[in-house]
Amino acid sequence: MRNVKAVIFDKTGTLTEGKLEVSDVEVLNSDYCEADIIKIAASLENESSHPIAQAIISHADENDITLDTIDDFRNVTGKGIIASINGEQYYAANEALIEGSSFNISRDDINRYSSEGKTLIFVGDSKNVLGIITVSDKIRDNASEVIADLNKQGVQTVMLTGDNKDAAQKVASDIGIKYVYSNLLPEDKLNILDTIRNKFGDVAMVGDGINDAPALARANIGIAMGAAGSDVAIETADVALMQDDISKLPYLFSLSRKTMGIIKQNITVAITVKLLCVVLAILGIITLMMSVGLGDLGLTLLVILNSFRIGMVKDPLF
Repeated sequence: MRNVKAVIFDKTGTLTEGKLEVSDVEVLNSDYCEADIIKIAASLENESSHPIAQAIISHADENDITLDTIDDFRNVTGKGIIASINGEQYYAANEALIEGSSFNISRDDINRYSSEGKTLIFVGDSKNVLGIITVSDKIRDNASEVIADLNKQGVQTVMLTGDNKDAAQKVASDIGIKYVYSNLLPEDKLNILDTIRNKFGDVAMVGDGINDAPALARANIGIAMGAAGSDVAIETADVALMQDDISKLPYLFSLSRKTMGIIKQNITVAITVKLLCVVLAILGIITLMMSVGLGDLGLTLLVILNSFRIGMVKDPLF
């Protein structure tokens, strides 16, 4: 851990609490109302465990919206969901799925919501975009302190997200993250991780979801959110934060450096004392029993007592 030069954070559920809520529902087609847009989106997302899907489904439940049965379900990784409802094809997706299409989406609307740090979900059929749903997530209370402390220790901080550039930059600027990579598909995280490692050196990856598992495995140190994280992420990671408390990351760096420092001290002292005993024994200055007492028993106690100092490492945030 002491060799890590950069920490890569997944945004949702790591830097944020992962408890997304529906913020806005904007209807773009006069034949539909807000409830219709939520109904379509929730029906499509009903089988998904993604935090965005759960936010939309919860919103539908709170408003007593009955969901439709879907057919021909298709999950476009990192982009959205496509399925049929009553023989008509619909989708609930992010900007990546509809980008470059003939659908008429106002860039002003996208920028307006993104500048507030909200995530956009476009809901539409095979012909038109019917509406926009935005979901928002609360940044963890101590996130900015953690990032500031890591930056102070000389550790580079990086955020990866599938959100568009404006939304990602908003969150990053609020927290103090130095480097931001947005509009990412799950497989893109591996390429970005390799790029960051080539630039800075050893890296740690912090994530919570199934999509983060490959990056957690490839990083020099994988750190998973233990409570909110998926089983796959926890199984893959080297470290699990059991209380999802990212404030322990600066402490982890301090602890690793202190531990390695004490290990080096113990090894240096042990070798030095052993060599000294050999020289003094050859010169006849000390006896065998004195060598055993000083070089074995005494040295063992010294190493143990010195190692107790590891427990005195303070959390830099407290």
